[in-house]
Amino acid sequence: MIDMQEEGSHGVLLLHGFGDTPQTLSLLARRLHKAGYGVLVPLLPGHGRTMDAFTRSRADEWIDAARSSLLEMRARNNAVSVVGLSMGGALAVLLAAEVGDISALILIAPYLGMPRLLRLAAATHWLWGGLAGELDGRNPRSIHDPIEREKNLAYGAVTGRALFELSKVMTRARKSLPGVTAPTLIVQSREDPRVSPDVATFALEELGAKEKKLVWTEGAGHIITVDYGRERVFSEVEKWLRAHDSRGATAAAG
Repeated sequence: MIDMQEEGSHGVLLLHGFGDTPQTLSLLARRLHKAGYGVLVPLLPGHGRTMDAFTRSRADEWIDAARSSLLEMRARNNAVSVVGLSMGGALAVLLAAEVGDISALILIAPYLGMPRLLRLAAATHWLWGGLAGELDGRNPRSIHDPIEREKNLAYGAVTGRALFELSKVMTRARKSLPGVTAPTLIVQSREDPRVSPDVATFALEELGAKEKKLVWTEGAGHIITVDYGRERVFSEVEKWLRAHDSRGATAAAG
């Protein structure tokens, strides 16, 4: 967990992705804290521990943990925004649809679509998962920068059951998009090997928010918060947050 909260500030909840850890959001967390935001990056249940713990964790646990973190931040901060990376983006959509007073929502490479064969594998996990055991889930194109790829703390493996739980989060989040009213920014790489550009376009169209924007990046893979061009990602995130917090509103009025 990364906890850099300050009482009474504008809080930003950052949610990491499937099988990953807060490490993928640490650079962004430090950038936002330096900009004056209170930041919390929780470690989701089953993540950053053991593969057995990961396989035993469930979608409802991940959602409940994200919700608890949001409630904690709302109690400590004047306002709260939510940023989600990959599956964390799907979790962020669920929170935003559930809670109406989020200042801003930012979805970074949000996992809101699963390829057809992967959906089929997830749905039939009970048939093959026990026999297959752990499968290699790594994709070197997810992080183009070799130095950052080496630093990554993800499990690098997946089981059929875990894949099924991911599909549950993704499906619920897709259905929740029309219920999102918070100003929403989507940041998506055109070279993402896990999330198709079509998914980002679909999400933008389905969002219920009146104010929404899709920003494309290039030269990076899926984990664009640590990959090449991440400074541009950070800048877009900070600009969106600033435009929708009390400081940004005051400056605009002035």
